Amino acid sequence: MPHTRADLLARLDSLGIAHTTHEHLPVFTVEEARQHCSHLPGVHCKNLFLKDRDGRLWLVVVPRHRRVDLKRLGRRVGAGKVSFGKPELLLDVLGVAPGSVTPFAAINDVGAGHARVTVVLDAAMLDAEAVNYHPLDNTATTALAPADLMRFLRATGHEPVVLDFAGLEREPD
Repeated sequence: MPHTRADLLARLDSLGIAHTTHEHLPVFTVEEARQHCSHLPGVHCKNLFLKDRDGRLWLVVVPRHRRVDLKRLGRRVGAGKVSFGKPELLLDVLGVAPGSVTPFAAINDVGAGHARVTVVLDAAMLDAEAVNYHPLDNTATTALAPADLMRFLRATGHEPVVLDFAGLEREPD
């Protein structure tokens, strides 16, 4: 059974991580999040659940304005061609549905006693005072310091890969 928001917030508390959670209407897209959450301080992010041809899984977390070129990203992380993971795989591995993808879902990635997902973070967001993510559901946003996000991920058995995404963006349409 996947962890709940209450489980996640309790885990943050047990790690001594300061956090603030704001309730809001459900948001499924970056545009909806912009409409309902832009007033919250800190960097707002989007999360891409990806799979490569070898079945390796990636959770890529970038500021919401980034337009990630998946071809460049795949080469940069040594994955070759990557594509979006199916909703069923997302639910199975990270315990969340599309629209609720978040680095906090690493708390659910414990299959076979080890992490299946490699978490990739944009270095730019780690310079912010606060970062914002869904707390396992898309009806709230939880803010914390970037260093505390790193600490949380490590506590779940995930050593994040930090990349400069400046050269990994795709051209505007």
